[in-house]
Amino acid sequence: MKSAYKAVSDFALYQSAMNNDAMTTNFPKKQPLDTDMSAQELPMPNELLNDHQLALDEQTPDMSNDEFDELVDDDIVDDEDEYEDEDSEDLVVVAGQAVPVVIDVTHTVIEDEAGLRIDKLASKVFADFSRAQLQGWITDGSLLYNGTVQKPKIRVKAGDVLHLSTTLQQHSEDQPENIDIEVVYEDDDVLVINKPVGMVVHPGAGNQTGTLVNALLYHYPQQHHLPRAGLVHRIDKDTSGLLLIGKTKPAQMALMEQLKDKSVYRHYQCVVAGDAASLLRHRRIDAPIGRHRNQRTKMTVMTAGREAVTHLLNVTPLNDNYCLLDVGLETGRTHQIRVHLSHITYPIVGDRVYGGRRQLRAGLTEAQRQAINSFPRQALHAYTLGFVHPTTGEDIEVTTPIPEDMQQLMAVLSDGYDEE
Repeated sequence: MKSAYKAVSDFALYQSAMNNDAMTTNFPKKQPLDTDMSAQELPMPNELLNDHQLALDEQTPDMSNDEFDELVDDDIVDDEDEYEDEDSEDLVVVAGQAVPVVIDVTHTVIEDEAGLRIDKLASKVFADFSRAQLQGWITDGSLLYNGTVQKPKIRVKAGDVLHLSTTLQQHSEDQPENIDIEVVYEDDDVLVINKPVGMVVHPGAGNQTGTLVNALLYHYPQQHHLPRAGLVHRIDKDTSGLLLIGKTKPAQMALMEQLKDKSVYRHYQCVVAGDAASLLRHRRIDAPIGRHRNQRTKMTVMTAGREAVTHLLNVTPLNDNYCLLDVGLETGRTHQIRVHLSHITYPIVGDRVYGGRRQLRAGLTEAQRQAINSFPRQALHAYTLGFVHPTTGEDIEVTTPIPEDMQQLMAVLSDGYDEE
């Protein structure tokens, strides 16, 4: 039997596949939607104010969780992960207790900074906050210039003093929880987590606790003021694998911009019901995705949907009717990989929503049939994540191996198979 565990991590191959129009499954392009459709004062953590952190330009907005959800890459998130935010003060854990945070920091202007506008200097020295947020604090008196309220455009002189005193605005009532997380990459600006199967990414209806965001708020309390604790994108509860997280506001926003311009790339591995020859005819799946008209928790391919493009980068037969796929996302829509593969009639094994009986193909042994029927989740894993570091500009690629449950499934499906 040939190895079924080969992973394609060369981004050049991904870009090549994205440009290959000869093997594309095209569907109708998007059309207009149908009509039925009492605070304890705490010091600001020093790491949040490092001078090396660069603020975004003056167009960068401050965001609520709702605004974050509008901008963030949809990826393949369950509807159950979504929730409505409620207004309250931000919280941070101190000696196991949750208390509101008051920011009180001062900066004295040095010679090299003389001549800068107040707002521009503030965005440099208080780099964990967006420029729009700082401009608001200048206007409302939270950020004082030599003890007085001044306009953001005033130019500073050496020896002048900026004093920021405010309580951070709350994005949600998410609470920190001592939940183990697997960190596969970390520096001052970026965090990459290997999310296990069964963990919801952030609190939502029916999932207020036990989520990745709850875990992040415990292990990284300085991220309490970031939308969704710094999340850049999301994956489904029952999909395992890598998630990218910004540890500062500038890093989070910069990484989200990379998702928009596709300089972040994500590779997934999944076990599907389908033969290699048939799958190779669908190397590029271009099919808009929208919410199902009748079953509102499901997504479907539809003319009025949002643009969605999936690339099959590598196809490895496990036997005559099942394969391991290496998949790249050009866009990130809710349930995108699952919907696209089901639409071309080659669903992911274990996908109870989009797979159904089509998961069972001819020629299965009893052990193989039992392994497929009992597999408890979609056999989908986010195994490679590549991005440009928001501070250094370095190309970063992180990988994580296929989880044990998928390896066992692949071993059963490959048993006795010898590819010619």
